[in-house]
Amino acid sequence: MSEIVPVIMSGGAGTRLWPLSRAARPKQVHALVSDISMIEATVRRAQQGDEVAFHPPVIVLGGDQLDGARDLLGKDRDDISYVVEPMARNTAAVAAVSAEMVAQNHGDDALVLLMPADHHIKDEEAFRVTVSRAANLAAAGNIVTFGIRPTGPATGFGYICRGRAQGEGYKVEAFTEKPDLATARKFLSDGRYYWNAGIFLFKASTMRAELEKLQPEILSACRRALGDASREEIVSRLDADAFAACPSDSIDYAVMEKTDRAAVVPADFDWSDVGSWSSLWDVSEKDESANVMIGDTHLIDTRRSLVYSTGARVGVIGCDRIMVVATEDAVLVADMANDQDDKKLVETLRTEGRLDLL
Repeated sequence: MSEIVPVIMSGGAGTRLWPLSRAARPKQVHALVSDISMIEATVRRAQQGDEVAFHPPVIVLGGDQLDGARDLLGKDRDDISYVVEPMARNTAAVAAVSAEMVAQNHGDDALVLLMPADHHIKDEEAFRVTVSRAANLAAAGNIVTFGIRPTGPATGFGYICRGRAQGEGYKVEAFTEKPDLATARKFLSDGRYYWNAGIFLFKASTMRAELEKLQPEILSACRRALGDASREEIVSRLDADAFAACPSDSIDYAVMEKTDRAAVVPADFDWSDVGSWSSLWDVSEKDESANVMIGDTHLIDTRRSLVYSTGARVGVIGCDRIMVVATEDAVLVADMANDQDDKKLVETLRTEGRLDLL
């Protein structure tokens, strides 16, 4: 049985779920799909089972998110450790920090499961089975990503093209970031393409070696930030000056698109990144008119819509395919087809200096 250290990336703000998701309370601390928050669900699926032996998880997040995460996961728990980033530096930095930390604490050959805190995976057993299937590939020196079988020509996801078979998966032939609709349709009919779930499994030594070769500045800055970190019980705070010098890049661009060690294992579980209000509608239970209603809401002659309220009563009459999200200080109303434009509202607020709403 493979022993794996789960490292959970929880530093994102989830701006496409504004106005609910904010910097200090991002989507992963909300109970969007079930009765527990997304970060709690992520920790729970990374529990030791018959399929795989997980070490206690490490959660990487921002300083303004630490108290909220500990409140949800239990302030008295000493089996979860936290790494606090002084500023955001994207996912390649998290990969570098996690590889260094896991190598120091568990050895160079320990496996790291790097995964976001804000994804929805309902079948926990199927998730662990898939991770177990990928473990031999990772132990052999591959950086494994998990491919989701597409259910439609989505343009909001990155795609992975599989190459020759290798072990329980395939070598990666190519990555494509968020194609246009025509290209996505070609990928769907081709049959070799998967959605990129943004979940990675690798040996600590493999990631360190690839970063040393491909992104030495990222690795060097993260080593210094971790080496000079302040530590108090289960919380490590990366050194701000050292981490500020780290280039900001995603693991996809910095490593996966450049390495010859990339492999993909098809996922045996349903998956959603819940990256927009329409994707929340997709994975949520619906009434007989295909509506999703959360909070104090009432709908009349309305179909295929999502209405979410954290407090105020919201009524909707005679609408189709709309979304209404009401919080104590902001309201979003949009056609479901335009939900990807939510981030434009966030950028406008930032330009206007409305940091109170971010």
